[in-house]
Amino acid sequence: MAGSDADITLNDLLVMMVRRNASDMHIKAYGPVVFRIDGRIVKSPFEVKSEADAKGLVYSSLTENQIAKLENELELDYAYELKGYCRFRANAFFQNNTISASFRKIPLIIPTIEELSLPEICKDFAKMPNGLILVCGPTGCGKSTTLAAVIDHINKTKECRIITIEDPIEYVYKDNLAMICQREVGRDTKAIASALRETLRQDPDVILVGEMRDLETMSLALTAAETGHLVFATLHTQSAAKNIDRIIDVFPPQKQTQIRVQVSQTLRVVLSQSLIPKAYGIGRIPAVEIMIVNSAIQNLIREQKTYQIKSVIQTNTRQGMCTLDQALGELVARGMISMDEASLRCESLDDVKESVARLKTGDLDSFRGVPSRNNKALSENSSTRTARSR
Repeated sequence: MAGSDADITLNDLLVMMVRRNASDMHIKAYGPVVFRIDGRIVKSPFEVKSEADAKGLVYSSLTENQIAKLENELELDYAYELKGYCRFRANAFFQNNTISASFRKIPLIIPTIEELSLPEICKDFAKMPNGLILVCGPTGCGKSTTLAAVIDHINKTKECRIITIEDPIEYVYKDNLAMICQREVGRDTKAIASALRETLRQDPDVILVGEMRDLETMSLALTAAETGHLVFATLHTQSAAKNIDRIIDVFPPQKQTQIRVQVSQTLRVVLSQSLIPKAYGIGRIPAVEIMIVNSAIQNLIREQKTYQIKSVIQTNTRQGMCTLDQALGELVARGMISMDEASLRCESLDDVKESVARLKTGDLDSFRGVPSRNNKALSENSSTRTARSR
């Protein structure tokens, strides 16, 4: 860097990122360092003046082996820890023949399910003996953090053996009631699929797969769930039905009937989440669609009728299910997000408004595990939040 930016180090920028409560930081040559705060891009006053400055910042976070791998493969996933502040999931890459990097903040302390404002039903996942639980949503929606909170809840409440396979390791767990082994791709294993295959020989009760990216990983995850393990994984899809279709479509046509049966028997829960800016204060809150696989959904999966799953979710709210529109409606009803924000992310604005109305009149239970029968208190809470946001 040049001028007043000359002495700014990567660690200085990361400290600034943490203090400004940014989720991500982006570096490239000939431009400002950029933060993502509450989902919005915010330019910092610090300019990366040259290719050499960009290289100096990014390379300061890498080991010699990582530099060699980056220069050979032209991109690199890795983790970086700033002692006393945070860990970061980083990706270094080349663009326009110059080095660039993105850093995502990972707190040293794993947040709880309550601290993340996740539905209370997430605690019930710890009690499941086996099966596949998927957390899906777009990049940056908090999938990894949700999984970390659930895994840490299991760690605190259940005597078991947990093995995670991550690329790279994000949250670092400390053994509590559970014994936890964390394996990082590139450091502890060569690939997610090979690690997952070997994990079945390592006496796990719970397996966390960072992301199901290919046919082999999906096949092994389904097999692990089918053989008595509780398996957690993520996918970059935006609804329960799309999640199921994504898995099945990866397999060759001649195997898809068999896979549909396997998915229907092993899939337990699908969470699809989005992060929404709060209507008051700072920060974001998750809107979570919850699909719990019951006999009706099992039949729809086997019969290739996943397009009907949404209606099953809508009519089974007492089992803890809710659609994204219903979840958005509750957040609006409680004054946590604005209707404008909900309208940008919903599938049907009418469904959101219906959910708001039914929650306020007590015709619909809370999806977040919070009593909502007192419609007067709910209405007052919504009014207070709205006034505060103004």
